[in-house]
Amino acid sequence: MLYRHLGNSGLEVSEAGIGTNNFGGRMNYRQSQAVIHAALDLGINLFDTADTYSMGVSERYIGRALSGGLRQKAIVATKFGMKWADGPHGQGGSRQRVTEGVEGSLTRLQTDYIDLYQVHRWDPATPVEETLHALDDLVRAGKVRYIGCSNFTGWQIVESAWTARTLHLTPFISAQPEYSLVVRDIEAEVLPACEKYGLGILPYFPLALGFLTGKYKRGTPPPRETRLGKLKAAADRRLTDVNFELLGRLEKFCAGRGHTVQELAFAWLLGRRAVSSVIAGASTPEQVEQNAKAIEWRLSPDDMKAVDAA
Repeated sequence: MLYRHLGNSGLEVSEAGIGTNNFGGRMNYRQSQAVIHAALDLGINLFDTADTYSMGVSERYIGRALSGGLRQKAIVATKFGMKWADGPHGQGGSRQRVTEGVEGSLTRLQTDYIDLYQVHRWDPATPVEETLHALDDLVRAGKVRYIGCSNFTGWQIVESAWTARTLHLTPFISAQPEYSLVVRDIEAEVLPACEKYGLGILPYFPLALGFLTGKYKRGTPPPRETRLGKLKAAADRRLTDVNFELLGRLEKFCAGRGHTVQELAFAWLLGRRAVSSVIAGASTPEQVEQNAKAIEWRLSPDDMKAVDAA
């Protein structure tokens, strides 16, 4: 396993990370534990979760699986800001929500510090300086070591970076957007903003919700048990003629090089300078091994040009 610095920080994360939004939902504790332990055995150290993943169960599973001396081997990243409860301060980035959120996550994770605490989404109702002041206090108190953001636009990243710099607060070291071979919106503004201000990118949905595995067929409704079978809007965005044509070209590219499109999806993302680690879910130890194997492929500059041309 190879490691990269997360943005301009000294924190080193494995090039493959584990997304845990299925923990407590599609996966029970024993399945989740098996994935975590398999990842650690392969040198994967980054585990990404959120308080709202199965409403805290994902964090509980991670905390339980990392007990017994394994906590020090893991970089635990969690998030706050999505709707947690009804009523005031049930969501967002207010000092109240930040304070309550971190205490809840620390308890569920069975730890006294969070490696990377991320704002899950921009809160238009709270001044960003309030959120950053609250997060800075957590860093100074030792409850959080680094902070990051998720689902921010380019201008929101810039606003956060300038606010932290002007007020001498702890800055974000990472951004977590959706990014894949078929969803490249971030290249317009988010990617340049991250490069300018030194944020490491942690792409989620690198396989476009399974589209890049080739399991979906043109003209055939997605199976109901799959993510795209359950999420119509997501399916409408990905299961398009344009994307299927692209997939065909990528399959030809990979076949000539002895690889799969799934491996290409990881290799292409890691060919981007600003990408620090690729967040991907896994439901079995075998899938963890597949993800770890996928990042071994290193694309040459000519390969990157060929993929972009496709």
